[in-house]
Amino acid sequence: MSRLAPGRAFTEQRFQQLYGAPEPRGSPAGALRRRVARGCRCSGAAALRLLQRRLPIAAWLPGYRPGTWLLGDALAGLTVGVVHIPQGMAFALLASVAPVYGLYTSFFPVILYTLFGTGRHVSTGTFAVVSLMTGAVVEQLVPWPLGPNATSAELGRAEERRIGVAAAMAFLVGLLMLVMFVVQLGFLATYLSEPIIKAFTNGAALHVLVSQLPSLLGLPLPRRTGSFTIFKTLASVAQALPRTNMTELLISALCLALLVPIKEINTRFRSKLRTPIPGEIVVVLAATGVCFASSLDTRYDVQIVGHLPAGFPQPRLPALQSLPQVLGDTVAVAFVAYAVSVSLAMIYAEKHGYTINPNQELLAHGVSNLVSSLFTCFPSSATLATTNILESAGGHTQLAGFFSGAVVLMVLMWLGPLFHYLPKAVLACINVTSLRQMVLQFWDLPELWRISRIDFAVWVVTWLAVVVLNVDVGLAVGVVFSMMTVIYRTQRAECMVLGKAANTEIYRPVQRYSKCFEIPGVTIVAYHSPIYYGNCRFFREALSQQLGLSRPRGSQGEKAVWSLESGAKMSISTVEICVPSSVPDAGAGCPSSGATGRAQAAILDCSGIAFVDSAGARLLIQMCVGCQKAGIRMNLAACNGEVLETLTSSGLGQHLSPQQVFVTVQDAIACITQTAEKVAEKNLAIWV
Repeated sequence: MSRLAPGRAFTEQRFQQLYGAPEPRGSPAGALRRRVARGCRCSGAAALRLLQRRLPIAAWLPGYRPGTWLLGDALAGLTVGVVHIPQGMAFALLASVAPVYGLYTSFFPVILYTLFGTGRHVSTGTFAVVSLMTGAVVEQLVPWPLGPNATSAELGRAEERRIGVAAAMAFLVGLLMLVMFVVQLGFLATYLSEPIIKAFTNGAALHVLVSQLPSLLGLPLPRRTGSFTIFKTLASVAQALPRTNMTELLISALCLALLVPIKEINTRFRSKLRTPIPGEIVVVLAATGVCFASSLDTRYDVQIVGHLPAGFPQPRLPALQSLPQVLGDTVAVAFVAYAVSVSLAMIYAEKHGYTINPNQELLAHGVSNLVSSLFTCFPSSATLATTNILESAGGHTQLAGFFSGAVVLMVLMWLGPLFHYLPKAVLACINVTSLRQMVLQFWDLPELWRISRIDFAVWVVTWLAVVVLNVDVGLAVGVVFSMMTVIYRTQRAECMVLGKAANTEIYRPVQRYSKCFEIPGVTIVAYHSPIYYGNCRFFREALSQQLGLSRPRGSQGEKAVWSLESGAKMSISTVEICVPSSVPDAGAGCPSSGATGRAQAAILDCSGIAFVDSAGARLLIQMCVGCQKAGIRMNLAACNGEVLETLTSSGLGQHLSPQQVFVTVQDAIACITQTAEKVAEKNLAIWV
């Protein structure tokens, strides 16, 4: 049965008369004034809400449940803090700075994010990809003096310049994030889709792996930068293989032989282990002890970490004069750091049933990087490995960050000098084994191929660009290619003829549903894409083809006159009876093909048209006029409010009457059917 009684087909005009018209949208200036006025209202409650929004610890700490959460937060925080120590020193090598600065970066951002962050299970600090991107810029601006005549004073000055550049990058990353927070640009992270992030991190992991080969083999080689970095590094390593330090190679092999199985055990038995096995800190302590007892640095020329100063660094401004030189690369670092951090926060927020504020995350990471840069820290972000450990170890809130910071603080104040004899090869092994999660993303490719070939192409193109060109250039290529696929899909959207399922009010594409039949004399067309300047030509061609229209060649400057293609035939099965509510079931007298006749009416189902710009509105009106000149009555159905407002503002009412714009496709069919029946009755009466 049809839901509509005779004479009850709803046009948009009639529906608005009965149920109310939508309120007109206010001007942008008025909306801005109202928003500013709301923001300027001051009261005690408003000030408290503002404080809780901008300093989330003021919101969750009063409701903290020590009996339920404290033990888990303490245990998870201490575990993460133990991991931060070797990982921070290892990732400092990726950033081309001394290991102690990795410890600083594992402390200050962690404490600051605990105060300002909204992710309860997010662990911030040093991240391999961000450190690698930072190190590439540092190597370009401050090459390391490898000459045999370099004095300790020259090496010290080079180290100071390096951390000055890295801290300047952290300062600029924080400043950029704060500016993005002020203008509410948290949504920009959505342009880094999941295939882009996974391909980018996987390709960056390969960069990290190759960059650690010289340290694993004990080869003092200069770090390569720019395009084709991986291939340049592999060529340099191959040429220098005869100079491999066998002692460092043995250390690397033993460390990998211990760390890889421990990582695998932690992953496979994470549900049974109360806390992950701290393989990194065990290897660091053992290697430091062996190197100290055997004097490997003097007897076998093993590269060691060297002096780690105890205590806090003195606050100072970074090398601000280098900001113009690092601006372009720092934008990419800020974008990656924020995107990875927000993605991780969203994943664990969804898993544990709470929400995060992307714009507040901009403030949290912006403050973390900006303030930390004053204490000689390089750019930081949320980290994959420690976030996973924090969640699996039973962390509940941001309070775990205080416990992990306490562990790092203990090392900074008293235990740092104990790592003087730690071999750098051990840190390189920690870097390599920390890439496990990113490398295993290759296993997602078969599933991605089954789900979406376009997303698969985005993954492959991004990965190839990152590996072949460079990390930052590859990210830009991936984003641009991803946007191009979106444009391509909107330009090449299908324009399909709909048919009605028997005894229902459901309309589906007849090309895909063999038991849905077109109604004689009426062509229902659906277009599932916005109509804008980029796809106007494709939409015109697709709709003309479905309606059997042609655009004759004429003199330039004149409006083309639309006409029916001579001899055009309907090649789609139709139902025999025109009344929609009495469509028979498939096989009940419905011909399978060969129904002929020209459509006297057309319905454009606009439910899939999200928006229409000025060019699309003009084209749609031209199509309606062209159909009328060709003898086809064009009707619109299921237009959303924005589309209808745009079309009305463009002059739709001058060419289509309100009786040709309907609420649903079924309303349009009912009206056309009722009109046809009235005309038939009138003609019959005249004939009689």
